[in-house]
Amino acid sequence: MAEFITSAATAAQFISPDKPMIAIAGKSNSGKSTLINLLAGQKRLAKTSSEPGRTRLVNYFDFGTFILADLPGYGYAAVSKSEQEKWGKTLDAFFARKEEISHVFLLGDIRRDPSADDMQMITYLNYYILPFTVIATKSDKLSRMKRNERVRSVANAYGLGVDNVIPVSGLTGDGKDKLLAKISEILVGTGINK
Repeated sequence: MAEFITSAATAAQFISPDKPMIAIAGKSNSGKSTLINLLAGQKRLAKTSSEPGRTRLVNYFDFGTFILADLPGYGYAAVSKSEQEKWGKTLDAFFARKEEISHVFLLGDIRRDPSADDMQMITYLNYYILPFTVIATKSDKLSRMKRNERVRSVANAYGLGVDNVIPVSGLTGDGKDKLLAKISEILVGTGINK
C-alpha cells in the first residue's frame, strides 16, 4: 500500500531515499497527482485539483519497492514571478542530487505539443544525464488511432523513439500495465527485483 511520506519546501528538507527514487515532473495540470493515484490504486493519495499550480512542494510517496517524488508543476503563468523562481530553484536543487534519482517520468497532455518549458526540462534532464520516459496523459480523450498518431508526434518533437512515450489515462487506467512494466524495468536496472 502506497503512503505519503513528507513534503519538502527547501533542499534542506529533501529526503535521502534508502531505495530507488522515481521523480514525476511536468507542467502544471499535466496529471501528475492523477497518475500517482492510478499507480497507488487509491483515489486520494495525491491531492488532485482542477486549479493548475497546486503542487508547490516536492511530495514524497513510499511505494514499497521505490520512492516516488512529485515535483512542483512548471509553466503556470498565473503564479507570481518570484514563486516561479522559487520553484525553479527547488527543481535545480532536486536534480543536482542526481545520484539519488533512478528515473524521471516527464508528463504531458497527449493532445498538446511539448511547450518551451517541456523542451527546457528535456534539456535539463539531458544535462544532468538522467534517464527519463515521457508519459502522455489523458489518453482517454482520443481514439486509438489518434492516440498512436499523437505518440509519434510527441516522440518526434522530443527527438525520442516511440517506445520512450507511454500513453496513459488516469481515468480509465489505460496504459497502467505498460507503466508498471517500465517501473519494474527501472527497479531491475537498479538491482532491485520487484
